[in-house]
Amino acid sequence: MNGKQERLFEVADGQQGYFTAGQAVACGYPTSSHVYHLKAGTWQREYRGIYRLTRFPAAEYGQYVQWSLWSRNREGVPQGVYSHQTALSLFDLSDLMPPRLHMTVPPGFRRNAPTPEVLILHRGRIGPDEIEDRQGFRVARPIRAVADLLAESSVSPDHLRQALREGLKRGLITRAEIDGHDQRRALKQLLRGGLS
Repeated sequence: MNGKQERLFEVADGQQGYFTAGQAVACGYPTSSHVYHLKAGTWQREYRGIYRLTRFPAAEYGQYVQWSLWSRNREGVPQGVYSHQTALSLFDLSDLMPPRLHMTVPPGFRRNAPTPEVLILHRGRIGPDEIEDRQGFRVARPIRAVADLLAESSVSPDHLRQALREGLKRGLITRAEIDGHDQRRALKQLLRGGLS
């Protein structure tokens, strides 16, 4: 491998094989060469401006990396954090199987193109301590996902209670997190079986 191939491989390796056109340019691949790599079969286009090295097998969580890269700002930094039902699903804390991916983006988030059908965007700020980094994407921690869904009343309390109890049982949520949360009264009531 030459220097630019190594650099691109390193970027893609941290993102389950995915990379953006901008990342490829930063690694030394001019924009004019991208079509060549697609035709040669070394790259595969996944979405406008998002590619995957074909030597990487399709990843189990590839779609999460892809749409995280879609949410990047002008500097190329992904803005989206998987949240709400999607976060609970990623932590395996609920029977909910959302047909679309829920992602929280900053209030000022803008894209020139329409939002892909697979995404439901929520506007808000999620603090660094409320986020878990995965390979190539970020997900809201379970307490934040439960609290967001509780505030929206978009999911039945039974599902949220199940997620809260399972999170406590598995150590993904702590009593201290509940006690220190802005919505601690509602969370405790939910845990006791209220809010039905």
